[in-house]
Amino acid sequence: VQLVESGGGYVQAGGSLRLSCAASGRTFSSYAMGWFRQAPGKEREFVAAFSRTGDVPSYADSVKGRFTASRDNAKNTVYLQMSNLKPEDTAVYYCAAAQVSLARRRTYYTAINDYDYWGQGTQVTVSS
Repeated sequence: VQLVESGGGYVQAGGSLRLSCAASGRTFSSYAMGWFRQAPGKEREFVAAFSRTGDVPSYADSVKGRFTASRDNAKNTVYLQMSNLKPEDTAVYYCAAAQVSLARRRTYYTAINDYDYWGQGTQVTVSS
């Protein structure tokens, strides 16, 4: 599967952005999906994840209450609505896909090594 992120940009603190991640292929619904980010000089970190069933996302504590992830299997797309952005949210944001079996369809994957496919990333810059 190929993943393409879009929607990044420059925003002032307190502002909002919506990221999209479009996936190729016809088996999108068989993938667990995740959002990660990597700030300059830091390791890539988990932001949000969907299990293969894709109903309720899981979030990192740092973004709870400010970010909302959603998934549209009909459009092969996941979204990340980011509100009340802070300068510390500045990073390259990546989406990722993990092909999982039916037996693990309700599992949330939060580790980088859990994922098989990655997008190229989109830059989000939040000014103070």
